[in-house]
Amino acid sequence: MGCDTLRTAAWFAAIFFTCTSEASAQAKHPPREFELRAESPAFWKLVRRDAKLETVASGFGFTEGPVWDKAGFLYVSDEEINKIYRVYPDGHKEELVALGDPDGSTFDRQLRLLDCASVLRAIIQISPDGKYTVLADHFEGKRFNSPNDVVVGPDGAIYFTDPTLDLPQGETQEIPFQGVYRLDEKGGVRLLTKDLTQPNGLAFSPDGVRFYVDDSQQRNIRVYDYSPDGTLKNGRIFGEEPGGKGQGVPDGMKVDRKGNLFVTGPGGIWVWDKQGRHLGTIVVPTQPANLTWGDKDYRTLYITATASVYKIRMEVRGFVPYLEKRR
Repeated sequence: MGCDTLRTAAWFAAIFFTCTSEASAQAKHPPREFELRAESPAFWKLVRRDAKLETVASGFGFTEGPVWDKAGFLYVSDEEINKIYRVYPDGHKEELVALGDPDGSTFDRQLRLLDCASVLRAIIQISPDGKYTVLADHFEGKRFNSPNDVVVGPDGAIYFTDPTLDLPQGETQEIPFQGVYRLDEKGGVRLLTKDLTQPNGLAFSPDGVRFYVDDSQQRNIRVYDYSPDGTLKNGRIFGEEPGGKGQGVPDGMKVDRKGNLFVTGPGGIWVWDKQGRHLGTIVVPTQPANLTWGDKDYRTLYITATASVYKIRMEVRGFVPYLEKRR
């Protein structure tokens, strides 16, 4: 085995050990008490002081990728059990599809379910009967690392992150960086940026002029100016979410209609205003990985957190990109 091969193998072992250790530490972390922890009076304009956190369902392996369906249920990915479920308000769940390590999900503008399929190393579209179609799994002839999260842009295209966080064990990284991409209606894939270490959650501002993406390894959130032609420029640090081992990292994120960001991080959901001020934290008993807006008025925040799904009513309406008119 050559030196380059040895270095590559050692690098993958380190990444796998780091991610496994972090997940294990999170799983072993004792449950916290639910708390609404304000850092600014503005926090109370977004959530009532007497708001309650409710458990929707539990007993999962590791929950991710929540998406609210207007029929009255959530799609939830389970990365350990390797399935995507329909989860109903009364807590019962139905299997949609068995799929290796499903991750972040969303609907497209036609309300077709999209998922980041880590084992397939692909962005896929899933039909209501559980059949799936691969939309993209290569960039310039090389396989993606492990697509992680996905969102629909103001132009109707699909935007996604591709870190190595869930690169299948024993498989080789073919693209020598961790990128953020745009997938168009014709299947064309364009690299937008490769300046993040482990890009994860991503979101657009309601006015479509800002694009946010967080970095789980650097524990920060970056913001870019978004152009109508689907390009990014002027990338800069928006906020930092520091924490210790097992306390959680920046992961999934969503935005409300006023432009505030709700980003998973150490201890729960960190809430930021659009100027980059940390307004407060929704402390969740188990470490969250992702979240989505739901219910008929899209004022309920559904949170996937380790083996459970929680919900909390908010005072603001969520921004749901796939329900917006295309610009």
